[in-house]
Amino acid sequence: MEDNVLMQGTVLLAEPFMMDPNFKRTAVLLTEHAKGGSVGFIMNRPMEMSIDELLEDFPECPSRVFWGGPVQTNTVHYVHNVGPLLDGCVKVSDGVFWGGDYKKLKFLIASRLILPDNIRFFIGYSGWGDGQLEEEIRVGSWIAAGMDANYLFRSAPEDLWQQIMSDKGDTYGVLAQLPEHLSWN
Repeated sequence: MEDNVLMQGTVLLAEPFMMDPNFKRTAVLLTEHAKGGSVGFIMNRPMEMSIDELLEDFPECPSRVFWGGPVQTNTVHYVHNVGPLLDGCVKVSDGVFWGGDYKKLKFLIASRLILPDNIRFFIGYSGWGDGQLEEEIRVGSWIAAGMDANYLFRSAPEDLWQQIMSDKGDTYGVLAQLPEHLSWN
C-alpha cells in the first residue's frame, strides 16, 4: 500500500474476519494521521443514549452518542458538518470537521443552529502509535476507503461497514456480502 493512501479523512474498514471485539466490522474515520500516530472514531457503534443524557450541563439535543474506540473512554469528541461556524475545528475531509470551541458548540445547539443531523458525538477514540497503523494495514487488518460525508451524517450506522465495503466495488463488494457469522451461510 502506498504511504499517501493513509491520510486524514481516510475510512478504515476492519477486514471481514477481524476477531477483536473492539473493531469487528467497524468503519473508522481517521481524523488525524501524522508521524507521531493516528486518531480516529468508529462511525458505526451507536450507543443507547443522547449527548444531553450523557452530559449534565449540555443543552437539549437528541443526537445519539457513538462509541469512538477503546482509548480514553472518559472523553467526549465531536465530528460535524458545520465547518468554520464552529471556531477552532479541523477539516477532516469535504463536509467533515472535527472539534471546535465547546462553549460555542453548546450555544449553537441551544440556538438550534446545529441540529442532530449535523453532528456526531463519540465517547473515547481509536488510536495508533507511530507506524502501528501502517503495520496493521500491511498485515491486512484494515482496508482503506475514501470518505463521503454522507457516510457519517446520512447512512444508517448498522449498514455502514457493508455500504462502504460495497462502494469500493470489485472484490470488496463480494466481501461486503459475507455473513458476520460464517456458520449462518
